[in-house]
Amino acid sequence: MPFLSLAQLTKHFDDFVAVQSMDLDIERGEFISLLGPSGCGKTTTLQMIAGFVTPTAGKIVLEGQDITRLRPEKRGMGVVFQSYALFPHMTVADNIGFGLEMGGMSRSERATRVGETLELVRLGGLGGRMTRELSGGQRQRVAIARALAIRPQLLLLDEPMSNLDAQLREDMHIELRNIQRHLGITTLLVTHDQVEAMTMSDRIAVMHGGKIVQLAMPFEAYERPDSPFASAFLGKTNSLRGRVVSNNARCTIVSVNEHTLHIPHGGRESTGDVHVFVRPEKLRLGDAGIGLPGQVKTRLFLGNHWMLEVQTSFGLMRVSFPNIGEVPPPEYSQVGVTWSDDDLRVLPLEVSHG
Repeated sequence: MPFLSLAQLTKHFDDFVAVQSMDLDIERGEFISLLGPSGCGKTTTLQMIAGFVTPTAGKIVLEGQDITRLRPEKRGMGVVFQSYALFPHMTVADNIGFGLEMGGMSRSERATRVGETLELVRLGGLGGRMTRELSGGQRQRVAIARALAIRPQLLLLDEPMSNLDAQLREDMHIELRNIQRHLGITTLLVTHDQVEAMTMSDRIAVMHGGKIVQLAMPFEAYERPDSPFASAFLGKTNSLRGRVVSNNARCTIVSVNEHTLHIPHGGRESTGDVHVFVRPEKLRLGDAGIGLPGQVKTRLFLGNHWMLEVQTSFGLMRVSFPNIGEVPPPEYSQVGVTWSDDDLRVLPLEVSHG
């Protein structure tokens, strides 16, 4: 039996369908991310699980118990909001202990639990400070500690790192994931940040138009997307419009601007008009006359790699060139673009999820 199960979960706001017939099973101790753009239904889903929003239809089952209509405070869940929602007039320790006090825990037990939780999030010794005296990263740790202090069955994270700068956000990805593994706590993260989802999750549920369009482990979701939307949203990609010529036992043969591509289909044959996808890091640059001819239009240095835009007969293609101490071809130079057939993905044209 799954630890948490969403069955045909649906939410309408008047005529707008925010979440549509969602099914999702989460195992105990798993870290799942709901990933998607604004308006895709991910936060509404989390709010229904937390009990802040009442579903229009469907069920939420936690450890075999139907909690669909249960009040939020009866669900035993810890929630961390984007704004952190800390009490500015309270100390760090009082913020963390607030839920414990509301639950009737004695002062001595509360002090012990708060101290343990402060150490867990690396804030030992800061319990007496006011939250307004803390940095953004420290305030986020306090919000996480407050959610963890009640020993929740389920930890819900609603865009908790969106207010942090890039370096601190990256550090917190590692730290929060380590805490989650240490405690073995089942966690659901809502985010629009692809790197965040791929860094922290056991599985990613890519959402679009109120539905899950792909549910997979991060590597699987990135390398073998189920839809054009998932391919484009999970990292950068080159999308080529083509038409299927034929299928054989191993591959789909696609014509793209009078070029013929042989794309392994893995048992998923396609017909008609299609998209062919290839990630920028899968493309390689060589001398002119080798592979697909092109001209470098833009070259950007991004630290650990270069990003080049190359004009070809397929259109403008992005090529990621790793920084290994070599400088890639300059702008306006003639180059050849090559790839492996195994790195190509073919998918039917996107169907609207609206």
